[in-house]
Amino acid sequence: MPEGDTVFQAAQRLDAALAGRIVTRCELRVPAFATVDLTGEPVHSVGSRGKHLLMRIGAHVVHSHLKMEGEWRVFRPGERWNRPAWQARALIEVADAAAVGFDLGTLEVFPADEERSRLEYLGPDLLGADWHPQEAVRRLSSTPEAPIAVALGEQRNLAGLGNVYVNELCFLRGILPTRAVADVELEPLVALASRVIRANRDRRARTTTGDTRRGRQLWVYGRGGEACRRCGTRIEHGRLGRNELELRESWWCPNCQR
Repeated sequence: MPEGDTVFQAAQRLDAALAGRIVTRCELRVPAFATVDLTGEPVHSVGSRGKHLLMRIGAHVVHSHLKMEGEWRVFRPGERWNRPAWQARALIEVADAAAVGFDLGTLEVFPADEERSRLEYLGPDLLGADWHPQEAVRRLSSTPEAPIAVALGEQRNLAGLGNVYVNELCFLRGILPTRAVADVELEPLVALASRVIRANRDRRARTTTGDTRRGRQLWVYGRGGEACRRCGTRIEHGRLGRNELELRESWWCPNCQR
């Protein structure tokens, strides 16, 4: 699932393939930006902010969000794509590489000088140079009655955590996902979030257990009905969210998380 570490890695791959080169072909296959053509413009850099990917090209930024199914892949110019062409939402090509964005949840273009203002609503980026744990704690504390799992997944509090990390962090700290923010020690939780996502930043396979073998990488996420790896109790499953339209899957061990 695309979370902050996934987007960070994608940005690194795209930056290595595109940065410092001139765009030779540009296709943005969404109606609002279908007429935008950045051909002839230089690619300054590709970076990430939380779950947001930012291609800085000429005087513009191509902003994408992967949501659940999106991804960027890099091909050689003319190479056959290994995903269907109808799933492609963006193509940015340079002399020796073609970056294709498939099933992107969000795709837009805006002036480069608007990047800061458009993303200023995001909390501190766990993988960013400006990571600020005290600010993350302050933002989390602003919703004391919210379930901690909901607050952790809110990108306005800290940018980069998705549902996998939210569930795993609650397990690692022994916290029920339904516990109110006010009843949680936030400083060690935020510190752990930073350590865990940074430990996975350069890994091909994400793990929170320390075991990279397939099927052994996570403690509770997606394991409803299975035995807890720590105590053997059956993992429980439910749904949590700010409202009925924003419910997310939640898993926890009723023995280890009290």
